[in-house]
Amino acid sequence: MKGSLPIRDKADLLARSAVYDLCGSCSSAGGGRIKDPLGRWIYPAALPDGRTVRLLKVLQTNLCRNDCSYCANRASRDVPRERFSPEELARLFMDLSLAGIAQGLFLSSAVEAGPDHGMARMIATAEIVRKRFEFNGYIHLKILPGASQAAIEHAATLADRISINIEAPGPDALSRIARQKDFRTEILPQTEWIRRAVEDRRFRARSHTTQFVVGAGGESDRDILRWCEWLYTKRRLSRAYFSAYQVPDEDTPLTAAPAPLMREHRLYQADFLMRRYGFCYDELEFEPSGNLSLEVDPKQKWADRHPEWFPVDILNADFEQLVRVPGIGPLTAKRICTLRAQRQTRFTTASDLRRAGVILERAARYVVLGGRRLEPPPPAQMDLPFPAADECGPQVSPPPLLGLSSDAPCV
Repeated sequence: MKGSLPIRDKADLLARSAVYDLCGSCSSAGGGRIKDPLGRWIYPAALPDGRTVRLLKVLQTNLCRNDCSYCANRASRDVPRERFSPEELARLFMDLSLAGIAQGLFLSSAVEAGPDHGMARMIATAEIVRKRFEFNGYIHLKILPGASQAAIEHAATLADRISINIEAPGPDALSRIARQKDFRTEILPQTEWIRRAVEDRRFRARSHTTQFVVGAGGESDRDILRWCEWLYTKRRLSRAYFSAYQVPDEDTPLTAAPAPLMREHRLYQADFLMRRYGFCYDELEFEPSGNLSLEVDPKQKWADRHPEWFPVDILNADFEQLVRVPGIGPLTAKRICTLRAQRQTRFTTASDLRRAGVILERAARYVVLGGRRLEPPPPAQMDLPFPAADECGPQVSPPPLLGLSSDAPCV
């Protein structure tokens, strides 16, 4: 590293270096609405309480001693390297916050001189922001592989959310793409310490997440989702994120072919089935390869393999039955149950279901009304009081190479 760049140029470099670390339903379009050049590194992220916040996503440093094959900041790659001092980064963030550009901070780091050294610099940045500048908004801190329990607990006192990127489903898969990382000693214990920290009422952090790189190490979707289920049940993970492996530049070693972006999308859909639709891992349908179908979404695939569940009668089915119907997501299922209980709506026609949010083009062959089959009306023949795809939430443009929206459930 030859000298230090001006703060804004350094920020541009280290924000660009952080683009592969997912922070929620990300969009690279923020700069189009914000005059500040750093606005393009502001990402709208969905918080656990449903609010959306604009986050500055940046690295403390991109100097790294590790040589992970999937990473644009790996040690063997000849790229400009920089680091922020805690003071510099805290002041930069507060400038953006006071200007109304950033509402929160998503801070990660490469591993320059050891995990606790890197954690100490991120924690120092967060402490300046919290204590000196009295910022009480949202902060997400990444936990570096190999971090100590003390460092994790310190981070949890300052951040609203903490997370460690598992990257691969298990020790063998990780060793194929990140030889310097030890899954059993540097990642698995940390997931337990993180779980304890977010459950400890003394600390500020209340949730934690992780990320998988998809397709870099020959792992299957079955492997990834099995680990997701384990993390949800044993580590109380809030959610998993998935990043399709891509080749960011010509000097990246081709350890694997780029993963289809639709594969990333299908993993998000399957993950939603487990987290919000009541599906178990064992109910997911995989191809002989161990991957999810790229042609058919996982909810549709399950429905077609289980005709014994259908048809579902809209007039008396409970929430658990309704949410299994293709074209009906959790919000629509709850709405149908509420409207029936309050006797506000009589469901007698296909149009009544469409007004409630049912996507009839998908649901019609799986449902009946009082035992009567129905045909879907022509699409968009009326103004709807609810969006037809209400379960999908806000759809945003993904940053380059990150694939489809990271909030993309099946309906």
